[in-house]
Amino acid sequence: MDYLKIKSSDTLSGTIKISGAKNASLPLIAMTILAKNKVVIKNLPHVADINTLLKLLSNLGAECQFLDDRVIVDTATINETKATYDIVKTMRASILVLGPILARFGHCEVSLPGGCAIGQRPIDLHLKALEQMGAKIEIRSGYIEASAPNGLKGCEIIFDKITVTGTANIIMAAALAEGETIITNAAREPEVVQLCEVLNESGIQIEGIGTAILKISGTNKQLLDINEFSVIPDRIEAGTYLCAGAITRSQLTLTDVQPKHLGSVLAKLEEMGSSFTLTNNTITIHPSQEIKPVKIVTQEYPAFPTDMQAQFMALATQANGVSIIEERLFENRFMHVSELQRMGADISLNGHTATVNGKTKLSGTDVMATDLRASSALVLAALVAGDETNVHRIYHLDRGYDALEKKLKAVGADVERLKE
Repeated sequence: MDYLKIKSSDTLSGTIKISGAKNASLPLIAMTILAKNKVVIKNLPHVADINTLLKLLSNLGAECQFLDDRVIVDTATINETKATYDIVKTMRASILVLGPILARFGHCEVSLPGGCAIGQRPIDLHLKALEQMGAKIEIRSGYIEASAPNGLKGCEIIFDKITVTGTANIIMAAALAEGETIITNAAREPEVVQLCEVLNESGIQIEGIGTAILKISGTNKQLLDINEFSVIPDRIEAGTYLCAGAITRSQLTLTDVQPKHLGSVLAKLEEMGSSFTLTNNTITIHPSQEIKPVKIVTQEYPAFPTDMQAQFMALATQANGVSIIEERLFENRFMHVSELQRMGADISLNGHTATVNGKTKLSGTDVMATDLRASSALVLAALVAGDETNVHRIYHLDRGYDALEKKLKAVGADVERLKE
């Protein structure tokens, strides 16, 4: 098992190229199930979750060829409609194949995803919506068994709460359904927007892209001709490296990024004293005179993302004052607190609210990653901690960050990947 050895860094300097977005890539790969042609997806990140989903498609019979930063997926050869537990248990996003498999083949079996380290992410909203579209769904022996022998029917779906994977699943199901599907309270994340845009360019009429109400005209099981496309930049990876610049008081330039996707993150960094130079596809963060405390509440896009909460908590340990961070989306997303406390952070928890007292002197020690974003928070803290920090269980990190240690080393960080 790998771990990262990190020593406190002086000022970082240089340029970091942002990879394609993991959270956009996953539904786009699942979307290839709707295609009649071989689909070429460019700008895919080299992260474990991508490999897991491609393995799942391969197990279903699809042919997947990974070439550098692109993949060619041919789903014409799919001969199996059961997504087994051994794959689904490693990545909850595997549930994204449910909608497109059911829409194309009229039946599917997908293992229940099980628990998640950061809290419950129930799929009942996915299942309820598919039932509204005419599917018969049963839970048997740990599997979702869904059937729609006469195809799915368009209808009006109102999500009780915003769900990103639920929205993506129903968009894909609606693409091959009969008639019009209206989704109210749809997720508006850039990753959902790209899924809609690619489907739109592939002949699916979708109105309201980027809004909370989507109208999707289905093809009645006619497969799609999907042109080659590139995955959007990863806004969470970009936000993490911006926090690296902020916590080390460094000037860093990010390339291949879309600043418009980072509005709430840039606003909070400005509150904390950072300043920026922006172009259409670059962000340069400039060193701050002082890191100021902040109040953060995580909410759905376009508000502050839960996937950036842990990184900002690490940054808040170096702010001059008290920061308040309220987590409204997941109940267990403060597991990194105990590890930051091991490094000397002064953080207290009260339910879904964390109070961070800064500025504290952090010390290097052995810490353990508990989930994907928690691991990046520990890396950020290690950049300014005295002595040496060893971050263990970085398989969490590898799920969503493409070559993180290489990118940090290139801008001057003292970080090394080693074997336990």
